[in-house]
Amino acid sequence: MTDHPAGTRLKTFMELALEEAEKAAARGEVPVGAVLVKDNEVLARDGNRTLELNDPTAHAEILVIRAACEKLGSQRLTGCDLYVTLEPCQMCAGAISFGRIRRLYYGAGDEKGGAVDHGARFFQLPTCHHAPEVYSGFAETEASNILKSFFRSKR
Repeated sequence: MTDHPAGTRLKTFMELALEEAEKAAARGEVPVGAVLVKDNEVLARDGNRTLELNDPTAHAEILVIRAACEKLGSQRLTGCDLYVTLEPCQMCAGAISFGRIRRLYYGAGDEKGGAVDHGARFFQLPTCHHAPEVYSGFAETEASNILKSFFRSKR
């Protein structure tokens, strides 16, 4: 395991995100899971629910950001870390920035729809107000396998 600020807790939080991705797959949703943490406490965890809620913004990241903001009574999530199984899209990267999330840990890269290390590279744009520390590739194989299995079953 690579050295990083979250220490040994990283695996535990990413495992929770992977569980949420599996639950999303079981609901027929694209299997992405997210966990939002502050001071080693899980504030929110969820998976994609765009189909269930008929809401194109109901990505796992958005759902946990909304839940954590409600729990903390603030639109700012300073000091919070987000663990997500797939590289966030541009919409989610924007929400991460506006929420002032401290660190982003993600599993699989997304060459087609990602906006952190692929595509728009949102956090590197001059118009980005806040960029979290980004750590990629955690549980990448597991996250990628969940996605591949899901899409294989749809063909």
